[in-house]
Amino acid sequence: MSQAWRASQYINHASFVAEHGSPVLELLNPKRGEVILDLGCGDGALTSDIAKTGANVHGVDSSQSMIEAARQRGLSAEVMSGDKLSFNAEFDAVFSNAALHWMTNVTSVLSGVAKALKPNGRFVGEFGGHGNVASLVNAMIKCFANHSEFGGFENPWYFPSAEQYTQQLQSHGFKVHYIELIPRPTPLDSGVSEWLKIFSNGITKNLNPTQKKQFLDEVEQLVKPHILIQNEWVADYVRLRFSAEKV
Repeated sequence: MSQAWRASQYINHASFVAEHGSPVLELLNPKRGEVILDLGCGDGALTSDIAKTGANVHGVDSSQSMIEAARQRGLSAEVMSGDKLSFNAEFDAVFSNAALHWMTNVTSVLSGVAKALKPNGRFVGEFGGHGNVASLVNAMIKCFANHSEFGGFENPWYFPSAEQYTQQLQSHGFKVHYIELIPRPTPLDSGVSEWLKIFSNGITKNLNPTQKKQFLDEVEQLVKPHILIQNEWVADYVRLRFSAEKV
């Protein structure tokens, strides 16, 4: 499924993604002189924070728009899909925030990460875990079920449990030092429709403008009883945070 990203839209309406990234940076604990890969770097907000520690950081992302935004920050970054990494024992660490759940070819991603790392290199990240935005996903599934003309619903995300991801990491040669599923209710200051426009455009890419409006309106109504809390939209985010070592 093709998800399109516009950096300006993301910065204006989804900046909360990077703002929640500081605990993962602390877990990474980058050191001056280290060489670090930011996998799924987006517009480079957290890549820039890594660079400020004195580490040499390189960002990759599948979106040309995001990479252009990262380069405008003065960062080293290139367009590259997470399941087609082309590095070989170049990095002391691979870092990833809010990106791995978009990379559904898990075997290719983890094989590429393992190959990119030096011996004993570390892999530290956070992404959507089991139950992430379940209310929104269920509302989208129901909306598609209500409209056969929309076609079939295709879920673009990979939201594993801690146990599932531990097994994946271990099977690709990693020792897991820490992994935790963290519920994090997240206010959607721009509302449900803006969230959907950013994060579900791959799901709705085959809908015409009238159908897309139907989708936005209906999903908002379906999800309202679950995530509109005291007149504030609060999405049921659940994050999976981990630290692992290549062995």
